[in-house]
Amino acid sequence: MSSLNTLFLEIKSGGITDLASGVHWTSGEVRAQTLRRISYLKENKFGKGDLFLITHGGTAMFFADLFAVWGIGGIAACLNSKLTLNELETVSAFTQPKAILLGRGQGAKELSFRCPQFDLDRNAKGDACCDVAGVSPNDPALILFTSGTTGDPKGVVHSYGSLQARLENNWRHLSKVILAKTLCVLPTHFGHGLIGNCLTPLLCGRRLFLFQDQGIGGAARMGKIIDDHAITFLSSVPSFWKVVLKASSPPGGGSLKQVSVGSAPLSKGHWQAIMNWAGIKNVVNMYGITETANWAAGASGADYRIETGLVGKMWGGQAAVMTSGGKRQAAGEGELLLKPPSLMKGYYQRPDLTDQAIRGGWYHTGDIGSIDKAGVIRLLGRIKTEINRAGMKILPEEIDALLEGHEEVVEACAFGVPDAVSGETVAIAYTLKEGSQLSPADLRAWCQIRIRLDCVPEKWYPVSEIPKTGRGKVNRQVVREYCLEGKNR
Repeated sequence: MSSLNTLFLEIKSGGITDLASGVHWTSGEVRAQTLRRISYLKENKFGKGDLFLITHGGTAMFFADLFAVWGIGGIAACLNSKLTLNELETVSAFTQPKAILLGRGQGAKELSFRCPQFDLDRNAKGDACCDVAGVSPNDPALILFTSGTTGDPKGVVHSYGSLQARLENNWRHLSKVILAKTLCVLPTHFGHGLIGNCLTPLLCGRRLFLFQDQGIGGAARMGKIIDDHAITFLSSVPSFWKVVLKASSPPGGGSLKQVSVGSAPLSKGHWQAIMNWAGIKNVVNMYGITETANWAAGASGADYRIETGLVGKMWGGQAAVMTSGGKRQAAGEGELLLKPPSLMKGYYQRPDLTDQAIRGGWYHTGDIGSIDKAGVIRLLGRIKTEINRAGMKILPEEIDALLEGHEEVVEACAFGVPDAVSGETVAIAYTLKEGSQLSPADLRAWCQIRIRLDCVPEKWYPVSEIPKTGRGKVNRQVVREYCLEGKNR
């Protein structure tokens, strides 16, 4: 098989349709647009190993820029287009790129780190160049930032080989029939959206539909979009589905073959509701981490009796647990360790973080889970989010799932807050269905008959919406600050 950076040359079908702009590129146009960009980059003396910040995403032009960077053997750092000037300043100073690739309508930024900033879509109008650089599997190809754009950046570095390994494993589990018409509603600056939802179908010749309206208006149109374009596959995060289930009528055309959900815990009730809405059993709860090039394991409602935390078997590679006694074993309960073929090279310029995360070739996920003798993985919580209440360890994910099982609760996020007596106690932010008159006392009473008293939240914060990151994920620290600083009022 060809290397990752030449796969765009081999696409004979499929292409990209951007539903927002109306841009529709065939596979031939994707190839032509990419080759013109490669020619421009080479003419301007850029080459192998050069690092580029791509500050736009979610469009056909983004993918042409990305493939062009790979075509010269470069490194693409894909950024959230909504970064503030201060955040972009931090990332550019940290990475010191050879150039910044702007999107349509983005102007050059005044940054202390000086480097060329240009729009390839506007500039690359010359002849196409078919001379694609040779790369080795270990060469760095992609950087995705998981945190630190306002402090110490934490950039996950993937090689050409790790990305290709992830794609090959995805293709073993997702047929071309399933991927035929794939819809991406996720941003393209993190692994779930970029690698799983976009590169997986696009680089095997399937059609990719881009729809970047993540607001209530976009969610309300989801059923119609699926029917209008005969969508066969889409993948998103649980918070996206919470809005869709409330706002959109289900599709009626019968085109969906598979729906995947990942990047955050999925409760049994939420899983079942998505299955009901989609009209199919093949709704897959995915376990994916940026450090493993996203998807690492998955469980389909068509193959398992669904349950909260079930994520199935590995999609390539090995999984193990590290017990509380520090022993690594193939089955049991403890911190989940992964050894996939798609493991990152490390964190960009952060060997200290890399050495903490990868030990003996195993990636320490920070997730608490169990693996049974058949190799089926279940997630139980996060080590770093444990609430320590007088020595009693409480997993906030369990509290989230419990509250979200209440018929009038839309979403919940538990977190620890300081307590003079027990050291830490449980607090929770929650949203209610429209018209609900439930009080914190009502919810507390409901919890008291369902979980041990130590786990019942002491502090209740009703909010209109749970704050989320630019990737649509819940960050408990952000939610904690949001509530304790009174921003919910």
